[in-house]
Amino acid sequence: MLETAVTNTSPLIYLGRTENLHLLESSARNVYVPEAVVAEIRAGHDEPAARAIDASTWLKVVSVKAVPPEITAWNLGPGESAVIAWGLANPGARAVIDDREGRRCAAQVGVKVVGTLGLILAAKRRGAVPAARPVVEALIASGLFLSEEVVDAALGLVGE
Repeated sequence: MLETAVTNTSPLIYLGRTENLHLLESSARNVYVPEAVVAEIRAGHDEPAARAIDASTWLKVVSVKAVPPEITAWNLGPGESAVIAWGLANPGARAVIDDREGRRCAAQVGVKVVGTLGLILAAKRRGAVPAARPVVEALIASGLFLSEEVVDAALGLVGE
């Protein structure tokens, strides 16, 4: 289990659509979501994720006052930029990001990252789900893009 995680938009959306937000909740003692991510979710009218933010006692909405130039130079979206900036300002926090460029930026500035798929694998390892494959298939059906090669390699890591 992680001590601290800060999540981007897509993990909230896809886990919400598949009724698996509890896997994010159980992945870290403290889960933060920047205001910019909340704004993206509300602008997209994603009901499960918006309801989760409104009803949640475990998701902590945080303000990110400034995004450092080394992050803005990547031209990422406001949510991803805020997630990485918050992670940079809070050493030890793990950023939950699916977008490849966002993950590259985070690595470049020294912020550790996990994606939605990584959360599912960790959930399987700690026994929070009996099998990862059905959860991964539900995420893909809800719109999360994962190549067949990535899925097969990932599921192999947990014996599936």
